[in-house]
Amino acid sequence: MKFLIDNWMLISVALTAGGLLVWPLIASSAAAGSLSPAGAVQLINREKAVVIDVGEADEFSAGHVANSKNIPFGQLEDKLSATVKNKTLPVIFLCASGARAGRAVAVAKKLGYDQAQSLSGGLKAWREANLPVQKA
Repeated sequence: MKFLIDNWMLISVALTAGGLLVWPLIASSAAAGSLSPAGAVQLINREKAVVIDVGEADEFSAGHVANSKNIPFGQLEDKLSATVKNKTLPVIFLCASGARAGRAVAVAKKLGYDQAQSLSGGLKAWREANLPVQKA
């Protein structure tokens, strides 16, 4: 106990340094599964990723990524397996802002889609990157 009291400053420096070393791992795991619009385009072009819009039908008809498929979030568990049969393909989920897409990734991973990711910022970020949007 005397050692701890006499060396409290060294111990606090060691704990702080350890925390700073571990922080990047914690921060990157929190952002795991989310893509930038540029990263999504690369996955679509290079690995034939499937884009799933988890917004409602009216949101999808107002504007969506070209060649994306619409499965409203509430129907995702029932319809994903029929829409994307190959579970090894990358799957990119998006919605208007990205909130539902993040939850969709968790559902997809539970169903066995290990390469499921969400578009960070959703369709809003896609538009801000000046990428094409189709209207139904």
